[in-house]
Amino acid sequence: MIGHRTTARGALLLFSLAAALLACAVAATGARAGKVPRIVFPLLSDVPVFDNYGDARANGSHAGIDIEGATRRTPVLAAEAGRVRWHTTSWRAGCMLYLDGASGTTYLYIHLNNDRTAKNDNRGTCSLGTAYTVQDGAKVTAGQMIGFNGDSGDADGNPHLHFEVHPNGGGDVNPLPYLKKGVRLLFPGRLGTRFSLGLRGTPVAATAKRLTIDTTAVRWWPGGRWTPLERTVTLAVDPEAATASRLTELVAAGERAAQSRKAKGSVTVFTSVAKVTDDALRGDAGALTAARLRTADGVLVSLDPDDLPPPDESLDESEDDGGATWEPPDWLPEDGRPF
Repeated sequence: MIGHRTTARGALLLFSLAAALLACAVAATGARAGKVPRIVFPLLSDVPVFDNYGDARANGSHAGIDIEGATRRTPVLAAEAGRVRWHTTSWRAGCMLYLDGASGTTYLYIHLNNDRTAKNDNRGTCSLGTAYTVQDGAKVTAGQMIGFNGDSGDADGNPHLHFEVHPNGGGDVNPLPYLKKGVRLLFPGRLGTRFSLGLRGTPVAATAKRLTIDTTAVRWWPGGRWTPLERTVTLAVDPEAATASRLTELVAAGERAAQSRKAKGSVTVFTSVAKVTDDALRGDAGALTAARLRTADGVLVSLDPDDLPPPDESLDESEDDGGATWEPPDWLPEDGRPF
């Protein structure tokens, strides 16, 4: 009887131990393969991604993917909400940061910018405004701008972003499947803050409530610069303004320009000041409202009778780098300033 009880207890102990080990194994597998969420693509760019994970390197195998083709100072974005940690002491990585995601995943961003100009001058440091756009330790939302693309460290002369994915803060995994499914944003922004956009492109469709343009570049306020980005964006338009401004004529002009391969159909559309939302960041149809439109010959057309006055020429067309010295324009109200 005693032996029977001991055997039963032993069997129960063995069963419990086996179940615990199985649960740990399942949990580990899930953490490695199933816990990484759908991420935001870490560059504001349309560059393609190629699999170079695991390639041979002088210091071992390649632990991430090099995303190449984007220029210096292309905005680098938070893959998910989390907290940023700077790392500035590795000569090989150069200006680097960790993003500890809310999911438990850690992302590594390596070779951030260290140039003061558009050229490879190497005169900058791993600091706010040069490599990073948020403070060390800052909490960020998905899609928020956290740094600038560059060629610091041993990437000197070859601007690219080395991007790593570490589920549960553990070993690296191939970032390719996450990058391929990554959400490519229209602009960077912190959720809940105020913004306005400028979109350059060609009008391709118009209705009483919608204007669709094929964009070639986007700019955001506050703090942005004109950035090449090819997207088709559909904006909401006030029906009365759409009729009064003859948007269909602009679309026809854009079609003629496309057929003749000329740029005369290009316009600049400014959006109404609004709060940053997920659908606005993605540029979902109707998530942005067209407030003003500047035609190719410089005529400013109002598309929202309740919108604020238009920005001045310097704000409209200047090519400034959107650095830390940005000052809010007069048309952005005091309560709309996110800083």
